[in-house]
Amino acid sequence: MPNIATKDLIKVYRAGKSEVIALRGLDMQVADGELVAVQGPSGCGKTTLLNLLGGIDRPTAGRIDVDGSNLVDLSDPELVQYRLERVGIIFQFFNLVPTLTAEENVGIPMRLAGKRPSARGKRTKGLLELVGMEKRAAHRPDELSGGEQQRIAIAVALANDPPLLLADEPTGELDTKTGQEVLDVFQKLNQSLKKTIVVVTHDARVAHIAHRVLEIRDGKIVTEGTAA
Repeated sequence: MPNIATKDLIKVYRAGKSEVIALRGLDMQVADGELVAVQGPSGCGKTTLLNLLGGIDRPTAGRIDVDGSNLVDLSDPELVQYRLERVGIIFQFFNLVPTLTAEENVGIPMRLAGKRPSARGKRTKGLLELVGMEKRAAHRPDELSGGEQQRIAIAVALANDPPLLLADEPTGELDTKTGQEVLDVFQKLNQSLKKTIVVVTHDARVAHIAHRVLEIRDGKIVTEGTAA
């Protein structure tokens, strides 16, 4: 069974009397251990898809199977647990707590999961080393560059060792060199740690590290190809 499978996925946003159809019966599959890039023009439904896969939002209709569980059937508390343990989400604007240090930010998901302080400390140290940020552990986000903040955000997403990582425009706020360094981290996570990764992006370079590229237009996947 694929790690991820969506079927007839529909998402409609309503504002007063108007409605916007973000997804129009989208079908997709991502196998365990794949790194898949999702591309398409602004407003085509990419971020909506990521929010649904991450359990942040619920679809209007359709199925979202992740490791055999239909997210649509999960209760709100079960979705909270899903977001805490089974999926890590990396946002374009980093989403770090500004008043906390890098190591404190990485520790938040483990604290919420009830991990002991000793285990949190050991895991945090290892993750900061993994993303090359061990020397910046005591720095707050405003003391870090964009690329450094994104590396910390990746470590936060990995805190509880989820099998699935979702990234929304992870290089969107970064310069060319720093963006490539972040993409190298994703490639390492996929190849060395066997993480399944879905990256929503406008960055054409993601195609060079992905196994497949999916293109969304008007709320549906219209093309699928093997990455370069």
